[in-house]
Amino acid sequence: MAKRDYYEVLGVERGSSEAELKKAYRRLAMKHHPDRNPDDKASEEKFKEANEAYEVLSDAGKRTAYDQYGHAGVDQSMGGGPGGAGFGGANFSDIFGDVFSDFFGGAGGRGGQRGGAQRGSDLRYTLELDLEEAVRGTTVTIRVPTLVNCKTCEGSGAKKGTSPVSCTTCGGIGQVRMQQGFFSVQQTCPRCHGNGKMITDPCGSCHGQGRVEEHKTLSVKVPAGVDTGDRIRLSGEGEAGAHGGPAGDLYVVVNVREHAIFQRDGKHLYCEVPISFADAALGGELEVPTLDGRVKLKIPDGTQTGKMFRLRGKGVAPVRGGGAGDLMCRVAVETPVNLDKRQRELLEEFRQSLEGNSSNSPKANGWFEGVKRFFGDL
Repeated sequence: MAKRDYYEVLGVERGSSEAELKKAYRRLAMKHHPDRNPDDKASEEKFKEANEAYEVLSDAGKRTAYDQYGHAGVDQSMGGGPGGAGFGGANFSDIFGDVFSDFFGGAGGRGGQRGGAQRGSDLRYTLELDLEEAVRGTTVTIRVPTLVNCKTCEGSGAKKGTSPVSCTTCGGIGQVRMQQGFFSVQQTCPRCHGNGKMITDPCGSCHGQGRVEEHKTLSVKVPAGVDTGDRIRLSGEGEAGAHGGPAGDLYVVVNVREHAIFQRDGKHLYCEVPISFADAALGGELEVPTLDGRVKLKIPDGTQTGKMFRLRGKGVAPVRGGGAGDLMCRVAVETPVNLDKRQRELLEEFRQSLEGNSSNSPKANGWFEGVKRFFGDL
C-alpha cells in the first residue's frame, strides 16, 4: 500500500518549523499511543505512521532528501516499509521523553525526579501527663532518639578533606535513559539512586550516610488545657535531612493518665461523691475536692443515689480558648457495714417505724405496685 505524505500524516505544511512538527507529533502520539488504545490495530498503525513521519521530518538531512525525492529518498535509510522505522534517533528520544512526561506526570515516566536534598522524616513522641499537668500546663524535658547530621563530615557522607563526585553511571544527572522497543524511558540511576553524586571515600563515622543516630534532649512547653490526642509540633526537631535537606518536625502527642478521682470529658470533669445514709436522709454539708482545692457542697435532705450536683467553672479551660467547664459531682449513698449491736438495734427500730408509711419510700412503693400489676395481668 502506498505511503501517505509525511506532512499530511502530521497535519502540517511543508514549510513548518521544528517546533510545529514537534507539537503536531506530540498530539498524535498522545492520541494514538497503544497504552491509551489497547487492542486497537488502527490506532497502532497511526502511531507507527506518525513515528516514522516525525523521525524523517525532524532530521534535517532526511527531510531534505524527502523534500527532493519523496519516500524513495529516505526508504533505504529507514530500512523500508512502515514497520522498519528506526526509533533510536536523538530527536525521537527527546520527543518521546516529552510524551512520557504527559502520560505519567514526571520527567521520563515513572522513574521519578532526580534525587538530591531530601527533607528528614517527621518523628512522633508520646508524652504521658497527669491530669493536673494537662489542665494547668507545664514544661517537661524529653529525650528523643533521632538522626542528626554527622559532625565529622558535616553531613556530606565523604571522608574529611574529600567531596562526593559526579556519578559515573548517569554523569551527575541522577537518571539514566533506557531504550525498550518503541519506548525511551528515563529511570532513577541505580548506582547513585538519583542523587547524581557518589562517595568514593566514605566518612568513617557515618559510613557514607551523612547522618548518625543520637539522642536529643528537648524542653517542651505544654499549654494549659491539653487533652489526650493533642499534638505539639516542634519544627525542625525531627530527623536531619539527607544530602543537605531540611530537618523534619517532631510531633509530641499528649496522653493524659487516668486520675484517681476525676474523669474528664472535654472541658467538664466528673467525680463520684460517697455520702452516708444519714446525710442522704437528713441533709448536710460536705467538702468535695476540685483541682483548685476543696469546696463546700450542700446536700439537701432526701438525696438519692445518682443525684448530680454541678459546680460551675470548676472544670477545664480548653487549650483552644473559651470558658472553663464544670465539675459534675454524682452522689452515691453508701450502705453502712460492720454494724455493732447498738447500731443494728437502732436501724431495726427505724425500719419498724417506716412500716405501713409509703410516703417515706415513694420509689419503692411505686415499684412494688408495678410488680403487683404485672403479675395481675399475667
